[in-house]
Amino acid sequence: MRYARVLADGRPVWGRVGRTEVHLLSGSPLDGEPDVLGTVPLAEAVWLPPVVPPVFYAVGYNYPRHIEHAGAAAPERPEVGYRASNALTGHRSPIVRPAEVTGRFEAEPELVAVIGRTVRHADHDEARKAVFGWTIGNDVSARTWQHQDRTFWRSKNSDTFKPMGPWIETDVDALAQTTTLRVNGEVRAEFPTGDMVFDPFDYIVEITKHITLHPGDVLWMGAESTCQLEPGDIVEVEISGIGVLSNPVHLEGNHS
Repeated sequence: MRYARVLADGRPVWGRVGRTEVHLLSGSPLDGEPDVLGTVPLAEAVWLPPVVPPVFYAVGYNYPRHIEHAGAAAPERPEVGYRASNALTGHRSPIVRPAEVTGRFEAEPELVAVIGRTVRHADHDEARKAVFGWTIGNDVSARTWQHQDRTFWRSKNSDTFKPMGPWIETDVDALAQTTTLRVNGEVRAEFPTGDMVFDPFDYIVEITKHITLHPGDVLWMGAESTCQLEPGDIVEVEISGIGVLSNPVHLEGNHS
């Protein structure tokens, strides 16, 4: 099943995605099985981030080749950071590069786990059951700011820096898929999605030793590769079995 959030009559509405249309729902599938209220054609859907997380967790240096390329030490245990929900934007919405950003402005293609139940002190079986489904994220970063600042407050959390979507897929073996990053149709990176140091369930076990996870929380799983983005580009992140997340890149103040 695929669930999304779309605009309908100017307001955000949950939907179940079909072949040719989105079935508009009375509520969140995270709360149970909602009723169908109507439909919109798939081609006319205005996509929102498929969930606005209560807490936005993010993983770094979780792919061996990324660790090697960065010259970083491999993690000894699963540890997470945090991102800000204000940075989220949906499928086909623009990534806006601030006018004052210089240097490397990069995309990172990431698998995202969406939590579907309240869980604390999970074992691996409970961690698997806690995942409602999977979506796609693009971790956009302004590297100059990342190196200038003490935290990631603007380099990774500026508005539009975290495209996510287009939907949540509930029926896929996410770790058996392939992640592909394309810019203007050209493949810039391709790697096995599951080639991680620690998988999502390892992280859920570790997180819930200390923190309660709640329905709608998201866990971004890191990337193997990055690539440069320029205004005017179209960047696509595809994870086989889930879908394609596509966003244009705009310069702040220039909406063409």
